[in-house]
Amino acid sequence: MKKDFNFADKVVVVTGSGTGIGQAIAKKFAENGASIVLLGRRKEPLEKTQTELKDIITNLRAQGKIRIFPGVDVSDEEAITDMFKTVSKELGQVDILINNAGVSGPVKIFTNSNFAEFKECISIHLTGTFWTTVKAIENMKKGSKIITISTFFTEENKFEQRPYRFRTPYTSAQGAKNRLTEAFAWELVPDGIMSLATNPGPVHSDRIYKTVYPKAAAEFLRVGGFPGLTSMEIERILQRLLNVLGEDQVVIDKEIDLVSKEPFVENIKNTENKLELASTLKNLLSKTQEIAEKIQLNTKKMIVDKEFLSQDEVAEMVINLASEKMSKLLNGKIVPNDRIFYPTKPIIGTLIQQKDTNISDKVIVLIINSSSEKDHKRATMIANSLVQKIKQLVVLTKDSKDLTHYKDFHSHAIALSNEDSMKGIFKVVREKFSKVDGVVLLTGEYNYGLELKSLGRKKWDQLV
Repeated sequence: MKKDFNFADKVVVVTGSGTGIGQAIAKKFAENGASIVLLGRRKEPLEKTQTELKDIITNLRAQGKIRIFPGVDVSDEEAITDMFKTVSKELGQVDILINNAGVSGPVKIFTNSNFAEFKECISIHLTGTFWTTVKAIENMKKGSKIITISTFFTEENKFEQRPYRFRTPYTSAQGAKNRLTEAFAWELVPDGIMSLATNPGPVHSDRIYKTVYPKAAAEFLRVGGFPGLTSMEIERILQRLLNVLGEDQVVIDKEIDLVSKEPFVENIKNTENKLELASTLKNLLSKTQEIAEKIQLNTKKMIVDKEFLSQDEVAEMVINLASEKMSKLLNGKIVPNDRIFYPTKPIIGTLIQQKDTNISDKVIVLIINSSSEKDHKRATMIANSLVQKIKQLVVLTKDSKDLTHYKDFHSHAIALSNEDSMKGIFKVVREKFSKVDGVVLLTGEYNYGLELKSLGRKKWDQLV
């Protein structure tokens, strides 16, 4: 697309800009004369990118400035707040924010993920995007733009379902980020600030080749099995061996020797032939690489031209979206940035049984994450409809004061956001009633009269 814009007098903030797509975007804006704010968790990549951008600006004889903020994690409330204060003092208003920072998250079946991994994905992708946007808005004026990078593998329609397999925390956080983008677009209309997002498909990057595909392959093997190893052994072994995937054989052999001495392979150390153990580990790593390459190949087959996007192509898309014309036309839109068809069979069925089902042996947990009278009435109605038809109903509330509404039922007050508390109560239910057949969760109503940009961090975290 022909460039018909100039960013010579603009200040652009790019999160996660030390490497990858963020770095490519920063370079593209530098080539167009903008001043760039770089931030990320690691100092060395940011310093290297800063040097490259300064060279670009010098060669173009542009006037853009480069400011780096190493050690700034977008999920860190204080760090982001302080950064924008500094940006405001040194560079003035922010014209464009690029929400790019992200993590791969766990690549495993959702039930095999832990809560900490899920929370990290949410805190960086969703909360990080929210708080960075809120603080940027405080430094923006009419005509400013917010562009958020999400993923093609998070939107659904009736013909295709595109959630990433084994990547539920990542996919759900990215999907929520798209909805956040839309919500900000509507809310910021009176301020004249535009909010839009782009959803790239597979992009050439170290992350996808060295992390995502190998981890997905490891999960396939953990679930499907490998001769001579248990699922737990496969998981623990590959957590180590994936670090040397693609390295030369000397490095691989050294790591295999170290792994073979670890306590978690004690069950297979009983083999009389140590060479057999080494061979098993080599074959496991080889199979992992084979599956990872197959995943990559299968993904390419779903793309019209069988080519992943380059990081520069994504950057080109972003800088076009940042133009006055395109940002105005696409404000509030989630723009797909690929040519991929990624069909996935639905996991959740859509057929509703018409006939009555016998649920007399079922144990149901009803959770109420609200203290409003309206929600308590709804929950009580649901509880009354279930209690006489099932084996056991357990009601959980977030506040002991709410228990007065459920005195006729088996009920407990619990800290619903506390992982240990939730694990504990479900363990008690299983031990006492032998199983849990279903969970009904009432999240409560949101006050839609409350502006997103007015939310403090504490209220946002409670909402999440």
